[in-house]
Amino acid sequence: MIDARLAPYALLLLRVSLGVMFIAHAWLKVVVFTVPGFASFMAQAGFPGFLAWPVVLVELIGGLAILFGVYARAVVLLTLPVLLGALMVHAGNGWVFNAPNGGWEYPAFLIVGAIVQVLAGDGALALRTTRFRVAPRPTAPQAA
Repeated sequence: MIDARLAPYALLLLRVSLGVMFIAHAWLKVVVFTVPGFASFMAQAGFPGFLAWPVVLVELIGGLAILFGVYARAVVLLTLPVLLGALMVHAGNGWVFNAPNGGWEYPAFLIVGAIVQVLAGDGALALRTTRFRVAPRPTAPQAA
C-alpha cells in the first residue's frame, strides 16, 4: 500500500539526496582529485581519460537539475551510465565500500535509488516535472 499523501515527500527526499550526492562527487573530483587526476584514475580503470570532464559536468549540472526538480526523472535516467561506470570501477573490490579502493554496494544502492526515482516520479516541489508517455494497455477482445 502506498501512502498517496506522503509519497511525493518521500520522492522529494530521494531526489534531494541524489542531487546532493552528485554535486558532492563533482565537487570532490574538481577540488580534491582535480579533473586531470580524475582523468588519470579513469584511464587506470580502463575508461578513456577524456571522459573526465563530461562525467564531472553530468554530476554537477545533473545534480543541480535533480536537486531542484528540473525534469529530474529524465536527468536521473541520463546519469545512470555514470553510476554504472562507478559500479564497474568498484565491482572487483568486494562488497563493503570501506574495502581497499571502495566496494560496490554504494554505487549499486545509488543505481537502485536512481531507478526508483525514474519509475516513481519527481516528487514534491519539483520545478519542472517529467512526463513519460506510457502506451495504454491492450484490451482483450470482448466475447460475443
